Amino acid sequence: MRLRWLALILSVGVLLGLGAVIPCQAPAGEIPTVPSLKVLPPIRHGSLSVFPVVSSISHDTQEFLTLEEGLRSGDVVVSESGVAPLLRPRHRDPVVRPPGGAQVNQLVLVNNSKQPLILLAGEIVTGGKQDRVIGKDRLIPAQSDPIDLSVFCVEPGRWTGPKMSFDALGGVMAAPAVRGKAMADKDQQKVWSEVRNSQAQAAAQLPSAEAVEVVNGTSSYAKVMQNEDVQRKVDSIAEPVQHDYQSLIKQLRDRKAVGVVVAVNGEIIWADIFASTGLLEKYWPKLVRSYAAEALVSRARDRGADVKSAQQFLDDLEGRRETVETEPGLYRHTEITGDGFRAFELTSLLPKTGFDLHMAKMAE
Repeated sequence: MRLRWLALILSVGVLLGLGAVIPCQAPAGEIPTVPSLKVLPPIRHGSLSVFPVVSSISHDTQEFLTLEEGLRSGDVVVSESGVAPLLRPRHRDPVVRPPGGAQVNQLVLVNNSKQPLILLAGEIVTGGKQDRVIGKDRLIPAQSDPIDLSVFCVEPGRWTGPKMSFDALGGVMAAPAVRGKAMADKDQQKVWSEVRNSQAQAAAQLPSAEAVEVVNGTSSYAKVMQNEDVQRKVDSIAEPVQHDYQSLIKQLRDRKAVGVVVAVNGEIIWADIFASTGLLEKYWPKLVRSYAAEALVSRARDRGADVKSAQQFLDDLEGRRETVETEPGLYRHTEITGDGFRAFELTSLLPKTGFDLHMAKMAE
């Protein structure tokens, strides 16, 4: 049976009070017992509520590289498939691309770094013929051969560009509604539909007809999120939460803050849990803005979210169906379908690991 972070949380949580969660550092090479996760009182701003989650265990994740770090350093190259020779920047030997030309749902990635690369579903890369969003969590080995990436277009109106390489959209990850369509539905039409819906809802929040016209005049999800008027709206929600949570992370570092449960308009919609506080801190600026973007475009609902309901959401991982994809010696990706939720676990199978790097859970 695969390792599951949360399998014993409910029974452990009943026995342990909030103060009884005893943190420990799990050294590399020592696979610990299943951690217990505890939801803390939320940080609220407007319609957005973020419940911090602390863990009894934090893993050593220093060896892992994020996509933003890799693209920024140049050690990671993402490009359209079959367009031009892809050169390794350090070794200068040409990488052979898969046959065929550029495709909407396929990109090619080479990891030239000496670190394994984490990709998270929802990360946006901009450039090429269209902006794309990563379709699922996965690990890319260090100094990899070319890897075919499963992606979804988040810019339906463009199929041309001045360059065929890609950059990370700094500071932004797709909002949970768009992430969910890519991760759970795996359907390009549904991703496009959610992009258009998010665009329309964002435009409806803007103060002037001119601003609305600018947002409605692009098909690019990235450009909508980068629009100055939209950014101001998102920042008004995200910055207070980001500031409060970053302060809270510092306070909770010894208790191993590893993630969040997210509620919008009183309804729990999402959870992101990481293997360590350090990994959470790398992704937090992007994640909080994605949650704020969701809060900006979501319609109000008459529901309430408290610590108890957030803990219950986190605890419930009993699914009707599980789908497991494995790259031996590298990673395992598990999708769990349950009553009213989908959960996605990325487990590292690299030497001296064997733990879950990331778990995302969405309400349905």
